[in-house]
Amino acid sequence: MIDIFELERYCNDLLAADGFEDYCPNGLQLDAGRREIRRLVTGVTASQALIEAAGQTGADLLLVHHGYFWRGEPAPLVGVKGRRVRSLMQSGISLLAYHLPLDAHPQLGNNRALGDRLGVARARPLERGLVWQGELDGELPAALAERLTGLLGRAPLLIAADARPIRRIGWCTGAAQGAIVEAAAAGLDAFISGEVSESTTHLARELGIHYFAAGHHATERFGVQALGRHLAEKFDLDHQFIDVDNPA
Repeated sequence: MIDIFELERYCNDLLAADGFEDYCPNGLQLDAGRREIRRLVTGVTASQALIEAAGQTGADLLLVHHGYFWRGEPAPLVGVKGRRVRSLMQSGISLLAYHLPLDAHPQLGNNRALGDRLGVARARPLERGLVWQGELDGELPAALAERLTGLLGRAPLLIAADARPIRRIGWCTGAAQGAIVEAAAAGLDAFISGEVSESTTHLARELGIHYFAAGHHATERFGVQALGRHLAEKFDLDHQFIDVDNPA
C-alpha cells in the first residue's frame, strides 16, 4: 500500500519525467479521491474498454502509456473523453500516465524491453535517446520478420532494401517512423518502428535500409508492464496488466 501522491513522486523521479518535452502531461492525470493505493492495473491506452476492465478488478489506480490531454486536442470533457473521465471517477480509479519517459527509460522502457526480447547485443540509445541501436548476428530480413511475428503476435510490414543481412539495427517503438532518416544516417542496416506512413516506404528504398513496421500498440506493451511489476514489488501492490487488443 502507498499514498498516491508519494507513488507519483517516486515514478516522476524514477522516469526523470521532468526532463522531457512531451506531447501530454506525465504523471497523475486524474485523482479519483482514493489516497491509499493497493490494487494497480496497467495497460497501454486509457480507453473505455480498459477502464471498464480495470473497474471489474477493483483497481485503485490505472497506469498507462497513453493517457489524456494531448497537445492540440479539444479541452472540454465531453463526448468520448467525458465518458472516460466520468467512468474513472465513478469507479474511484485514478489515472497515472507516462509517455516519452516510459519509452526512453534505460531499464524499464519500451525500447529497452523490445531490444531485450529480440536478443539484440549491445542495446543502447543513439545520441538523442529515443532511438535505440544494437547488433544482430547477420539475420536476414525475412527471418527477423518471422521472429517479430512470434514475439508480438502480429506480422510486421517489411520493406526489404535488398538481400543484405542485418548486423546493425535501430528501433523506436510507437509512432517513430520518421526516425528512419536518423537510423540510416547512423549507418544502420535496419530500423523498426510501430507505425508506418505512406512516405516511409519510399524513404526505406531510397535510403537503402530495411524497414519493419511492427505495430504501435504491439511494440508498446512491455514498458508499462515492467513499470507495473517494479511498483508492485517495491510497494507490495496487487498488479495486473490488461491488454486491450489494437491492430494499429
